[in-house]
Amino acid sequence: MTRSLTRTHFPSSRLIRILSDLALLDAAEPGAAFAEKLGLWVDYSDAIALSTALSTGSSGGRPAAQPRATALYEELASLRTSLENSIAQTESTKSGKVRIERPTPDFEFPVKVAAAYEPYRRYYAAHQREMDSDIRQLRATVRETLARTSPALKQLAALDAALDKVLVERESKLLSKVPLLLKKRFEHFIKVHQQTLLDTDQADKPDTWMKEGSWLARFCHELEAVLLAELDVRLQPTLGLIEALQNEKT
Repeated sequence: MTRSLTRTHFPSSRLIRILSDLALLDAAEPGAAFAEKLGLWVDYSDAIALSTALSTGSSGGRPAAQPRATALYEELASLRTSLENSIAQTESTKSGKVRIERPTPDFEFPVKVAAAYEPYRRYYAAHQREMDSDIRQLRATVRETLARTSPALKQLAALDAALDKVLVERESKLLSKVPLLLKKRFEHFIKVHQQTLLDTDQADKPDTWMKEGSWLARFCHELEAVLLAELDVRLQPTLGLIEALQNEKT
């Protein structure tokens, strides 16, 4: 289910909207300037690195070529499809990679939320590591292409590398909180399920939990949706670089 590669403004990204809709995150408040926020995250050494990137010499480079941008678009689309298929469990991952298997329910009764959710936290974190590794490789390739294309794009590649170094730790910390937020949804579904059993005087049947409409199937659907939305966010910087290459004047 490959989607279009159009960009989305981060405060209105699908990831933010989904987490807000699930009542796991307050909606982002508009009005805070990006430069002001960035200034709070950048220390003295980071500022030097950014300044160096902005003052990179403009000599060298070759005229932009549309075929290069097209090839990179195709590579990004292929990577997105591969990661989407991995998340959706629709096919095997690339050769040489171990498939990330979705956990199967194997809970002790009475169900303890922390222990029951842990396999799903590890599952989500494994997908995050896969996305980070694969997307970083492509982003580095795109930077190298930009650096060989024109002086302006060489400077942009240097700036992207410097910004990435500044923001990578903060990004990692923020995204690592997502599987912890999803634990609240997992607990919510368990409580509703257990209350329904009490209200209807039914026995629990774990073998039905993953059937369409059952509580665990619904949770796994939400987990998949959040992972796909996070994939979109992670691809944005690389997509922006490719768009810059596409729009470069010869």
